Amino acid sequence: MLQIYNTLTRQKEIFKPLQPGKISMYVCGITVYDYCHIGHARTSIAFDVIARFLRSQGWDLNFVHNITDIDDKIIRRANELGEKFDDLTQRFIDAMHEDEKSLGILPPSIEPRATEFIGPIIDIVETLIQKGHAYPAINGDVYYRVTSFDGYGKLSNKNIDELLAGARIEVDEIKEDARDFVLWKAAKPGEPSWQSPWGQGRPGWHIECSAMAKKCCGDQLDIHGGGADLQFPHHENEIAQSEAANGHSYVNYWMHVAPLRVDGVKMSKSLNNFFTIRDVLEKYHPEVVRFFLISSHYRSPINYSEESLIEARTGLERFYVALRDYTNIAPANVSDLAGSQYYKIFVDALNDDFNTRVALAAMYDLVRELNSCNSGSDQALKLASELKALGAILGIFRFDPVEFLQSGAPDQISADEVNALIAERIQAKKDKNYARADEIRKQLTANKVVIEDAKDGTTQWRRE
Repeated sequence: MLQIYNTLTRQKEIFKPLQPGKISMYVCGITVYDYCHIGHARTSIAFDVIARFLRSQGWDLNFVHNITDIDDKIIRRANELGEKFDDLTQRFIDAMHEDEKSLGILPPSIEPRATEFIGPIIDIVETLIQKGHAYPAINGDVYYRVTSFDGYGKLSNKNIDELLAGARIEVDEIKEDARDFVLWKAAKPGEPSWQSPWGQGRPGWHIECSAMAKKCCGDQLDIHGGGADLQFPHHENEIAQSEAANGHSYVNYWMHVAPLRVDGVKMSKSLNNFFTIRDVLEKYHPEVVRFFLISSHYRSPINYSEESLIEARTGLERFYVALRDYTNIAPANVSDLAGSQYYKIFVDALNDDFNTRVALAAMYDLVRELNSCNSGSDQALKLASELKALGAILGIFRFDPVEFLQSGAPDQISADEVNALIAERIQAKKDKNYARADEIRKQLTANKVVIEDAKDGTTQWRRE
């Protein structure tokens, strides 16, 4: 029985879909004016695992992951680079897709872009004006009237009156209330814009998601998610817009991924601890990064550090070493695993608010039994097949075991150099030059290369 922690109610709830057997899940994506950073990777991988698991359990999932491709930051960046805004966004969308592919993130069912939904955005804004929830301002902007919505603040647990103290009043007091937020922004000279009933302009950030979610999923969603930083104001404003326009509840289950910190502090360019996914993948294997990010529960804060990545590599190696002799074994069908104790613990963990940490613990127990079996026995083959099936649900074990175990960073000794030294060591042993053979072993050990000599005289190696 699937249970989800609902940010709105602040408790786990048994999941009840709007339609039997079907799930609509909308997740806020990135604003594409730069390369994706490691924090984006955490949120995207968390929901990729959720999508993989739900589908493995037979749910008909409509997974929508949007892109914000018009925004103040995009316009500023395009102007700085002397580039058309849509050329800039396409360049970074392509880069995002490359990063996602490297990390094993599957494409969503639908990937809408804000600029493709200008018509639906205008429709919602007009509806809000007609219902008294929004108003055009004298400068051509359109604002949402926050005091018109009784439930404002219910997601983030903020008091609407307390928000006034920290609100920023616009120049010339254009807004009725300092807490009101923009739905449609009047265009400034030279900015990209679209025609609307209020003149040339472009959508505000929050209204984009209300329109895209409505068109792609309907008036009501089963699940809406994103990073924890989006609870306020973005998701709070989405609720206000959508529920005021549609006249009923917007989302049944709100999910938020906890932040990623770097060496214990918030990631920030000003602190020089800001890492793009590309920065990280220059040093670490993509599956190590993915494994690191799924090793903690999605609602638990996670700390990015050199030690954390090394620990993740060590943990993942345990699985790949166990699978090295079973490269030709296909993953089991989950329908054939109903009687497995490991599969039961694994599924129970993911049904309990997608607890990947406990799910991985079940996989470690499975590996322990696999390693105790005679290699190639029927039981070993069965366990290896099951392990691969569980890994596929988490999006791991995508690489050949030998390829993974011998992979390294650019500053490490290369695989060709290692193989050459091993060949020299084998010849030295044949020549009974054991001193040279020992020297080579020590040299490889110093370069964090583990040599594994088999009884039949063959030698395998992996990085430590």
